[in-house]
Amino acid sequence: MTGRCFVDTNVFIYADDDDAGPKRDQARELIREVMSSRAGVLSLQVLQEYFSIATKKLGISAASARQRIEWLSRWDVVILGVEDVLAAVDLHRLHGFSIWDALVIRAALNGGCRVLYSEDLQDGRRIEGLEVVNPFKS
Repeated sequence: MTGRCFVDTNVFIYADDDDAGPKRDQARELIREVMSSRAGVLSLQVLQEYFSIATKKLGISAASARQRIEWLSRWDVVILGVEDVLAAVDLHRLHGFSIWDALVIRAALNGGCRVLYSEDLQDGRRIEGLEVVNPFKS
């Protein structure tokens, strides 16, 4: 793995989902690779989404989800400002991304990432030098 990479919420959710089957294993392997390369980037939004989904959909206790967030916060965490929200709105307007996906893209760009690991965006798409990679594609 070369260069910084942004990991979207769904990767962390699959890693903790006992019912995710092969996606769980793929997510865990990707997280291991990113950690060993020390290239991992995520955003405050990813931490927030993780807590919400983990506690509501996976049934993980708030205390356990908090511990996971503490662990994830050792990664490079990008925090966006107002100018980034405006840039995300422009990404939405120009490319049709949801505002949430546009905020993830903006955070990945701000984090100096070359790759964005997510299943929520079109695999192989390039946005301002950032490549979207779906780690779960067959």
